[in-house]
Amino acid sequence: MIRIVTDSSANLQKKDTERLGIAVIPMYYYDENAENACLDIDAFDDTIFYSLIKKGKKIDTSQITPQRYCDFFRPFLERGEDLVYVGMSSGISGSFSSSEIAVRMLREEFPGRFIAAFDTRGASLGEGLIALKAAEIAGEMALFGGEKEDPRELYRELLELRKRMYQVFIVDDLMHLQRTGRLSKGSAIVGTILSIKPILKGNRKGEIVVTGSARGRKKAIRELVERYDRLVENPEKQTVGIAHAMCGEDAELLRDLIMRNHPPKEVKVVKYEPVTGSHVGPGALALFFMGDREVRLK
Repeated sequence: MIRIVTDSSANLQKKDTERLGIAVIPMYYYDENAENACLDIDAFDDTIFYSLIKKGKKIDTSQITPQRYCDFFRPFLERGEDLVYVGMSSGISGSFSSSEIAVRMLREEFPGRFIAAFDTRGASLGEGLIALKAAEIAGEMALFGGEKEDPRELYRELLELRKRMYQVFIVDDLMHLQRTGRLSKGSAIVGTILSIKPILKGNRKGEIVVTGSARGRKKAIRELVERYDRLVENPEKQTVGIAHAMCGEDAELLRDLIMRNHPPKEVKVVKYEPVTGSHVGPGALALFFMGDREVRLK
């Protein structure tokens, strides 16, 4: 059996992780020195959380340590399962580096097992949609069993999916990204002074870069839709993701707009969980979909 593991920044709903057998390691955030984690985004009260951030409350986050990864992965390996960890982008978090250290340690402890960490170079549903696909592939392999259940082949398929995952988003306040090192200070200051809405995306390395701009939020949302219409491939066969930080009405508008010209098979609309959400800030709105193999460059 191939066990798929992801982290809570993947923004996956419990109904999906439980249905597909995906294990979720928590990422922690700190509120007045108390350690917290969110493993159920449907139960997460984003209104209270993001309202406090808007009022100036600072939320700290931390990387997952190698030891925590080891402790979380080990029980699956002890049961004789192979393991693929589908993780948050190394371009925006040091947690993935910790997972690689844990994988090297566990390979010595379990030489007969396949253990790998896969860098999605994404976050939120840019990570989560790949984790869902990984679990679906693992499930299909399990149906055949034997030689068909090949974790190396699964890993190769994830490499192709990563190239095709387009992640584009807008935020209300660029300084959240700048404060936490996700965006350069120069880009944040220019965007704030000019009162423009930069269009941000995840590049090939999984870093956040500015890829355009719009005057006003409504025009920025329509820019997200324009990129979807122009870059999406085979929408009728894919699940598209939308994540938002206390802007549910905008998320519903975005969903309605992308359904007009190229309706996908499914649209998942989720709230940004606290760890990733504390970096993008209240008002963040993101769109995730599959394009061609060069889409991250566009």
